[in-house]
Amino acid sequence: MQSSVLTMILAGGRGKRLYPLTKHRSKPAVPFGGMYRIIDFTLSNCLNSGLSGIYVLTQYKSFSLEKHISLGWKSLFRSELGEFVHTVPPQQRLADNWYSGTADAIFQNIYLLEEHKPSYVLILSGDHIYKMDYMKLIEFHRKKRAQLTVACVEAPVEQARQFGVMQVDPAMRIRRFAEKPETPEEIPGRPGYALCNMGVYLFRTEFLVRCLVQDARKNTVHDFGKNIIPAVIKDQRVFAYPFVDENRKQRKYWRDIGTLDSYYEAAMDLVSVNPLFNLYDTAWPIRTLVRQAPPAKMVFGSGEYPNVPERVGLSLDSIISPGAIISGGWVERSIVSPNARINSYARVSDAIIMDGVNIGRHAVVRRAIIDKEVNIPEGHAIGVDIERDKKFFTVTENQVVVVPKRSPFLGEIGRT
Repeated sequence: MQSSVLTMILAGGRGKRLYPLTKHRSKPAVPFGGMYRIIDFTLSNCLNSGLSGIYVLTQYKSFSLEKHISLGWKSLFRSELGEFVHTVPPQQRLADNWYSGTADAIFQNIYLLEEHKPSYVLILSGDHIYKMDYMKLIEFHRKKRAQLTVACVEAPVEQARQFGVMQVDPAMRIRRFAEKPETPEEIPGRPGYALCNMGVYLFRTEFLVRCLVQDARKNTVHDFGKNIIPAVIKDQRVFAYPFVDENRKQRKYWRDIGTLDSYYEAAMDLVSVNPLFNLYDTAWPIRTLVRQAPPAKMVFGSGEYPNVPERVGLSLDSIISPGAIISGGWVERSIVSPNARINSYARVSDAIIMDGVNIGRHAVVRRAIIDKEVNIPEGHAIGVDIERDKKFFTVTENQVVVVPKRSPFLGEIGRT
């Protein structure tokens, strides 16, 4: 079965609402959970589903993503058996423009379908976090004799405005579809909830090619949700596949990390006692580029921890990645990424500290995202005086301070 399925991951997203985390990288390359990138969750789903022929279509600021896949993922595939994961930048084979929409990205690489001649094409988004066995989707598609199957998830109506919303008949055939409607249709019998498009599409290859060619001839935005799906649901066998969550929690977990606040909230969930998303399930491993690093280290302990204002190397309710050193600093409810260092008397709480960040002595970091390779000098504070932080950094609607990668700290920034 796996050799008859070609997987194409759309990973060129600009991620404007995640800026400045996307200042130097595309949205799928944004770090998440200490050791991972957002793309790792989609790629792990593929590998865990037994899919081993994968093209990752890149575009916006793609070097970071391409490097990550090259160093962290290619070695997992056995080329002698026809397995592969390749990144494909825009090549302008069919036109002089860059990808103008999700469907156009596939159309401009239609030669890959001609080269492999798969029976099915699985199209995925590289910027969502969830666990899904795509083989169950493929089996559903085959049993329904579908031309196109769209994976769907139930979401509250107020969130559904951000996605494609569909209505289905009892056999799960899609009868109506609207992209980002102002007033989403509720699921019959489920008031307050709508059936939303997950950005997971399975096509019969011949049908996909026909759809792409017809759409390319029209003056559209060349998008699956806005153009392709609405054009075919009336006359073709197009079905919705209800999301089966391999995360195995009481609530289904699917996240489009579209904003800085949603990114922060999803990350902070990971440090809770019983997080909604399980990173520790050995039956469904999340893979990534694992760099050689020594174990995490905490030094300068003391006896009465809760009331000790002096030098204490301690972390509570936190994720501490390999290579991180907490050298006499205090960390609570935070994610500390590889090779970060929290120095003596520093206090870090409710924060995301990315790779290579150095938190100086006596510094304070609260409700903040500190991107890679930032040096916060001794005695500086982030997240303490929000009005002052707004002069220098991005502050979200929920008052989370975001410090961009390699930000230089001038004397007046955040000095306590």
